[in-house]
Amino acid sequence: MLEATLRDRARRLLTASGRSDVPPFMVMDVMAAAARIEAAGGHVIHMEVGQPAAPAPKAAISAAHAALDGGRIDYTSALGTPSLRARIARHYRDSYGCAVDAERIVVTTGSSGAFILGFLTMFEPGDRVAVTVPGYPPYRHILTALGCEPVLIETSSETRHALTGEALLAAHRKSQLKGVLVGSPANPTGTMMSREALTSLISAAEGAGIRFISDEIYHGLDYAFAAVTAAELSPHALVINSFSKYFCMTGWRVGWMVVPEPLVRPVERLQQNLAISVPTLSQIAAEAAFEGREEMEEVKHGYQENRRILIEGLPQAGLNKFLPADGAFYLYADVSEFTSDSFEFAKQMLEQARVAATPGIDFDPVHGRRFIRFCYARSADEMREAVARIARWLG
Repeated sequence: MLEATLRDRARRLLTASGRSDVPPFMVMDVMAAAARIEAAGGHVIHMEVGQPAAPAPKAAISAAHAALDGGRIDYTSALGTPSLRARIARHYRDSYGCAVDAERIVVTTGSSGAFILGFLTMFEPGDRVAVTVPGYPPYRHILTALGCEPVLIETSSETRHALTGEALLAAHRKSQLKGVLVGSPANPTGTMMSREALTSLISAAEGAGIRFISDEIYHGLDYAFAAVTAAELSPHALVINSFSKYFCMTGWRVGWMVVPEPLVRPVERLQQNLAISVPTLSQIAAEAAFEGREEMEEVKHGYQENRRILIEGLPQAGLNKFLPADGAFYLYADVSEFTSDSFEFAKQMLEQARVAATPGIDFDPVHGRRFIRFCYARSADEMREAVARIARWLG
């Protein structure tokens, strides 16, 4: 009896919290399965993870080397180094013609750290926050882990898979929303919001007292038209960005936020306690990365060529329905002609064709079983080979 009691007590001590019970980020599971195939000698074309194949800008790497050679790497201010914050503010002026005070810039541990800080600052447990589907899974999962309720709003081809003010307010009328988060260019669809659409959405949100968060991590990777920053449209919007995508610095884990002025100090207090500061070496490299824009534009041109290869090649391979790929480096393809289970489709494509892609169920629990996301951030030769492999597999 005593032994059984002790076992039961041990189980209770080791039981994970309810807030940790979030779904896995499925793309990481696909990566692990692909790694097992490669460990056994197979050659996989990676189109699953949204990670640039190109390295960080040479200037960033050189700056990091110089900093290491210089000796100590200390903590920085919780808000980030003053020089990096000023450089990011200058980026808004240079790229968007938008004046942003450097005091409103907060450097974060990638965009992931920004989501955590932003959600903790803006919302209370139980608050309902709207996100679109299809959409980036950690939006939902982080909100859930923090005790908030993600409210899924479906998008459609009629609005080019962008959220409209009408749809947002309809959801708000059903049950009050405290916030809304949108991304443009979007993951997984690659679709973008026009200036008019984004302006209208922000106006509708703020008019109803709904806090607005703009995920702009794929800015710079725009092909159909120039991306618009919410920082230009409202001083009340929280803007999140990162050096991961355009600047090819995923593993450096450094991003930033443009924070409404009254929220800067609350964000700072949270950062002080949760992280102290963002890794100093990454901040040094990130500041130098802005000097590598010409290099990064060449990488972007490569994405444009890859986009062309897929848009022209996948229909010939049998996948002829996909959403507009305005930006980022994703193509979201409808595979319902072949399956009603995108997870199984992705598994078989990996095992039989050696092409790794992410099932849509990761991004959309409503209709995701009909879709597959392809990332085209690798080489043009790999994209051509992927199309050929898929054509043979489906043929």
